[in-house]
Amino acid sequence: MLAASHRKFQLLKIVSAALAASLLWGCASTQKTAKAPAGAPGPRLTATKAELIARFNDQARAVKSINASITMTLTAGSAYTGVIKQYHEVKGFILAQRPASIRVIGQAPIVGTNIFDMVSDGETFHIFIPSQHKFIEGPANLERASAKPIENLRPQHLTSALFWDAIPDDMPVVFEEADEPTAQYYLLTVLRHESRLDAASHGDLEVAEKIWFDRADLSVARLATYETGGKRGSDIGYGSWDAFGTVKYPKRISVSRPDNDYKLQIGIVKATMNEPISADRFVLKQPPGTELVDMSREPAAAKPADSNALENNSQPKD
Repeated sequence: MLAASHRKFQLLKIVSAALAASLLWGCASTQKTAKAPAGAPGPRLTATKAELIARFNDQARAVKSINASITMTLTAGSAYTGVIKQYHEVKGFILAQRPASIRVIGQAPIVGTNIFDMVSDGETFHIFIPSQHKFIEGPANLERASAKPIENLRPQHLTSALFWDAIPDDMPVVFEEADEPTAQYYLLTVLRHESRLDAASHGDLEVAEKIWFDRADLSVARLATYETGGKRGSDIGYGSWDAFGTVKYPKRISVSRPDNDYKLQIGIVKATMNEPISADRFVLKQPPGTELVDMSREPAAAKPADSNALENNSQPKD
């Protein structure tokens, strides 16, 4: 009897020891397979400055024309509020062809009627706003802002977002790493001389553009351009790169123009790349009966008037 009890006691000790070992092994295994925190960066690819410049230039030369169905969403600013603020999202089309031809048509959801039609050839621009019976035109390089936000639309601003210029061999480029909590980037800062005289005499330099490459796949994630004198131009974000035929291109483009007071999100629904686009598709003529707004003319000097007269004059005439 005592022997049987002893055997049971020994068996119980063995089972208890095995269970304790199992629990300890389970804890150790859990610790070994702990996952990285959400949002932590994955493996980083490496590249040299020369490789990144070549990659950027190859992409610049790969795209000669775009014919795309798009969505546009205004995320901030006032320039586009007069035409798309009332819509959550505007559908439309973009036609663009190098060197500087672009046409952008925005349509109201469901009904599909045009709410704006914009054209630029890099020299002049034309914009038709059907709801306001306005036809706006002016030089593409016009910097004078209008008090009316709708008159500050510039289709050519989107050209630099769609087409890049290759980096010339003689332009200095600074190469660095730029890490953020959830991603790592390579950053190229392209410099230019302030004038041709400076280039000959090795004078002052200024920033022409900054290019961020996502080290997850070395795709271009952001492009910031600067105008003469260091003035801000466009700040453009790129994402969801995909293949369109033989050309890779981003399906998400965000365009920010701080000095023109707007931010747009552009989504590419479908697109055809590098097919010829006939010149007549970039022609926009003033429709009969619309008001012509010529932005090349200096605004007339305001005359003293009481507030009621100003308000009455601002209303559209029958």
